[in-house]
Amino acid sequence: MSGAVGTLRSRIGLGGGKRSARAKSRPVEYSLLLTATMCLVAFGVVMVFSASSSASLLGESGDGAFYLKRTLMFGAFGLIALKLLSIWGLQNLRRITPAILFGAIALLIVTKLIGTSANGAQRWIEMGPVQIQASEVAKVALILYGASLLAERPRMTRDLRSMSPFLLIVGAVIALVVLEPDLGTAMVSAFAAAALLVAAGAKIRHLALIAGALLLVVVIAVLIEPYRMARLTSFISPTADSSGAGFQGMQASIALGSGGIFGVGLGESVQKAFYLPEAHTDMIAAVIGEELGLLGIAVLVGLYMLLGYAGFRTAQKARDRYGRLLAAGLTAMILIQASINLFAVLGLAPLTGVTLPFVSYGNSSLIVTLAAVGLLLNVANGGSAGAATRSRGATGLRLLPGGRAAAAPRKRSGGARAASGDRSRRHGGARRAGDSRSRRAR
Repeated sequence: MSGAVGTLRSRIGLGGGKRSARAKSRPVEYSLLLTATMCLVAFGVVMVFSASSSASLLGESGDGAFYLKRTLMFGAFGLIALKLLSIWGLQNLRRITPAILFGAIALLIVTKLIGTSANGAQRWIEMGPVQIQASEVAKVALILYGASLLAERPRMTRDLRSMSPFLLIVGAVIALVVLEPDLGTAMVSAFAAAALLVAAGAKIRHLALIAGALLLVVVIAVLIEPYRMARLTSFISPTADSSGAGFQGMQASIALGSGGIFGVGLGESVQKAFYLPEAHTDMIAAVIGEELGLLGIAVLVGLYMLLGYAGFRTAQKARDRYGRLLAAGLTAMILIQASINLFAVLGLAPLTGVTLPFVSYGNSSLIVTLAAVGLLLNVANGGSAGAATRSRGATGLRLLPGGRAAAAPRKRSGGARAASGDRSRRHGGARRAGDSRSRRAR
């Protein structure tokens, strides 16, 4: 009896029948994205508490769980954003994309005018206990704008002149970010925009010219700021100024070397308490390497690789061009930021101040990155910015999901039918007398 009731409830959509059926229909990329993201967030919560507990106790707050509480609070906001964006229509998102872009640019301008300064950079807008980092919003806004524009104009990538509207917007946003100054986030935005152009079909020679121009801009930006030049020289020769510009990189190397293969144990790091600056933000990977060793770093990299695989597979299977570009751009943005941070901590690149996505402490970064994953989940679950079919235009073509065109069926006129009939009779032989009468008789 209970089995019959359960069957009836599932058939009429009561209880969990409809929900479980919907869950079973989700593609494997959806599950991989969600699993990798939740594991990275959980990893980050644990490591932020470990990396910040001693510093916050010795600092002004006196609360060893201060940064943990804030990470949990803003992580909850980020998960709400993830859930909402995973089910919200991409048509609505695409419609408000210009407003999001202009809002991000306005936030960058406000940050430069009245933003809060810390460590020589003016990157945040304080609103009570909340700090908004406008550059985090801007880099996602660029991906949204680029995906919408390049999906609407597929031939835009044929030459540099056609790409100029997108390149001008990217250049303006990056210039505002560099002025904060925040060269690391500007590099993430530039590389993510380049990945978006690659996904849209831009030619290699055009991308090479753009890369050359960006390299020239980076060189100029490094030369005009003494602290950037000091970071570059300390990367080339870390021991030249081990107590100055090279101090952070040297301490990160000591932390990683102390961890060995299996680490000194969770919470047992020495470098985080007295030696390693920004241990819970930029340098959290060094704390992971010291406490969890090479094994912990390998697990961390593996989770990012899993997220990247699922994200690019989502882009490949997207229902339309907009979803394909959006998924590719957001996945590239997350992986590029993670790579820049890890390379800097491992001593393979100069320090840039870029946080580790999902793992480092950072309110705006955590919320924005989780929101980006929500959009990836939306695309993975079949989200599309256009209807499944569109009305026929003057060309007589019908657009199918994914941008394919199918010829519309044509009504055959009487003359066409007669011609077809004539052809069949002609191929079948000459008409014999009495054929018409015999057909009428039948």
